[in-house]
Amino acid sequence: MAEDFDPDKMIERFRERAEAVKRRTLPPVEADERKALIERAQLDYMDFAIVGDATARLEGTKLILEVDLAATD
Repeated sequence: MAEDFDPDKMIERFRERAEAVKRRTLPPVEADERKALIERAQLDYMDFAIVGDATARLEGTKLILEVDLAATD
């Protein structure tokens, strides 16, 4: 698997996912469900954005992600 894996493409997919979360619309739901969906979207965005901001490299069979948390949104 390691020879077919492109860490830069993976990082790009996470950037795309973060942007998709930002564009996601909320379905018409009641207050408690709406709050839960908003909280989930915020966490999803943060997780995807952190990985999307990472610098990735392969060391043998290990994927190393380096993230400067001070530089994330």
